[in-house]
Amino acid sequence: MNATELEAAVRRALAEIAPDTDAANVDRDAEFHDDLGLDSMDTLNFAIAIHESTGVDIPEVDYAEITSIATCVSYLDAHGGG
Repeated sequence: MNATELEAAVRRALAEIAPDTDAANVDRDAEFHDDLGLDSMDTLNFAIAIHESTGVDIPEVDYAEITSIATCVSYLDAHGGG
């Protein structure tokens, strides 16, 4: 997947776990926790959704590296999603 496809997958996962969020219009640098109000359970569900769509496993110890759309795309690209 290229960066555009990875970002689309991240936005789809975000829309799935936070349906009240307009994932298509979330700023790439908006913090999931601080700006969007996602909690630890949301992060777990997000990581599962990302794994299902990209095949990249995100272990809990790496959750601090997926705090926004931009950081998540970078993480996925660096871990074989790209």
